[in-house]
Amino acid sequence: MQTERLFEIIYLLINKKKMTAEELAGHFEVSKRTILRDIDALAAAGIPVYTAQGKGGGISIMDSFLLDKAVLSEDDKNQILFALQSLSATKTIDTKRVLNRLQSFFDSTDKNWIEVDFSRWGGDSDKRKFEVLKNAILGKCAISFRYVSSYGQESERKVYPLKLIFKSKAWYLQGFCTSRQDYRIFRINRMLDAAMTDEGFDESCYSPPPIEALQTNPDSLISLTIIISPQAAYRAYDEFDESCVEKCDNGWFRVTATLPEDNWLYGFLRSLGGDVRIVSPEHLKEKFKTEI
Repeated sequence: MQTERLFEIIYLLINKKKMTAEELAGHFEVSKRTILRDIDALAAAGIPVYTAQGKGGGISIMDSFLLDKAVLSEDDKNQILFALQSLSATKTIDTKRVLNRLQSFFDSTDKNWIEVDFSRWGGDSDKRKFEVLKNAILGKCAISFRYVSSYGQESERKVYPLKLIFKSKAWYLQGFCTSRQDYRIFRINRMLDAAMTDEGFDESCYSPPPIEALQTNPDSLISLTIIISPQAAYRAYDEFDESCVEKCDNGWFRVTATLPEDNWLYGFLRSLGGDVRIVSPEHLKEKFKTEI
């Protein structure tokens, strides 16, 4: 508790320049003697705090404190502030108070450089879903939901939620599935009617593996090469990393990637219709010979 109060005292003195011991005592609802002990602790820690007696006196921190104590470069400060702002933008945790204080310490103005909206166009159900997942993870409560697989099959699930993951332009929930008795990753936009339950769980009993370990079986991966027309070029950049896309001399775009052969891939190829040519693998060319 004292550590938090010391931090708050520094913050107040930097912003207000000077306060009396009585004002600080009233702010924290402690005795004047407690505040004086705190001031001694700050001085012992090397904070350049000093007191002035008489009319107009009070407790202050030297104006040079920000410069004298700057052990971080300007880039370091910006990286810290930007990281907190990005977390604040997700609205999953409250970083406003910490941001305000750090900006005072760093003598920096707010740069509102990022905004995140979890919901898709035309609705806010995704926001409510994220709120449920956030509260379940922080409160260590199991969640129940209906899940639609990539093959369109629907199943009832109860999961101990452990972590939210953003990967490949989509949000996922990693957790321990009680029906499968194993760790699973669920694509959040396929989770229907997500709700917290009254069942709690001990987070320390679960150590989820890295997300890569839960990905598709390597045996189902294929090396895909396709060519996409200029009219559908945006689809190449929407779905694949730019390192996988190469513009050809004739204006078409060659995409080379390793990915699972599943219903998503089939649907993607069918959606392109005449704007795609399959180069390899051969069995995929044969499969779509009459469709594409």
